[in-house]
Amino acid sequence: MTTSYSNLLELTREKLTEGSAINPLTVTVKSENQGGFESKIFARDHTLTADQPFGFRGTNLGFKPSELLLAALAACQEVTWRLYAESLGIDIKRISIELRGTQDLRGFMGLDETIPPGFMEIEGEVRIDSSASATELEELQKLVDNHCPVLDDLNRNVPVKLTLK
Repeated sequence: MTTSYSNLLELTREKLTEGSAINPLTVTVKSENQGGFESKIFARDHTLTADQPFGFRGTNLGFKPSELLLAALAACQEVTWRLYAESLGIDIKRISIELRGTQDLRGFMGLDETIPPGFMEIEGEVRIDSSASATELEELQKLVDNHCPVLDDLNRNVPVKLTLK
């Protein structure tokens, strides 16, 4: 089943301009530890499991949190590529994204305070099957990279406030 998103960008822009769209949006997730390193994560009417691999004394029942971050970026990129491509009339037959994040565990383990506990670098490849020219795809990539929400969250210093209750 093929779904057309060609007018989704235009319709959403119109609703935002006229004030009929819910904006700003609040995205909510809840995570509940299940014992050990396993967590159940709830968003809307979906549930997923996060866990650590066996090598870190997890039970390997799901993605580890850093993998979820990479997955969020990859999926958001794919959505943004599709949305902007279709709005410009660029056909994308297939798209896949493979990401790699490099971590130095000395930061997470508190062995060296000069090393960040998270990713030091994220890199990857976007693979697209399209009849568009290389120039069209390069221009599209600029649009995607400028409008992908998760990429923006990672590149910008987003304030995070966690309250202990």
